[in-house]
Amino acid sequence: MGANYPSFNDTEPLYIQIAQWLEDKIVTGQLGTDEQIPSTTELSQRLRINPATVRKGVTILVDKGLVYKKRGMGMYVAENANKNVRDDRRVKFYDDYIKPLIAEAERLGISPEDIIDMLKGGDGK
Repeated sequence: MGANYPSFNDTEPLYIQIAQWLEDKIVTGQLGTDEQIPSTTELSQRLRINPATVRKGVTILVDKGLVYKKRGMGMYVAENANKNVRDDRRVKFYDDYIKPLIAEAERLGISPEDIIDMLKGGDGK
């Protein structure tokens, strides 16, 4: 997995950022199906944060079905985790970016074709 540990921001709770960081590792293939994720102890020591905070972040992934526990061995990436993260993020991307873009384009009278041209590098004029 490498030593790419997250740098935290002050805008979101740490446990959310840990969950997102691990999701990023899954979606980019840095953590594959049935691969062990770093232990709570390892993460808490490396990141210098409370183990309970790390556990809370990992619990989010367990609740989403992205990781599972092997008794006495640790937490592992679930089958289809990559696809599930991608699917969730596509929905979020649509809701956060595409819907507002379409709404603003309609207010400005920009056609779908003009949007496509802009996305391809045209200036929209």
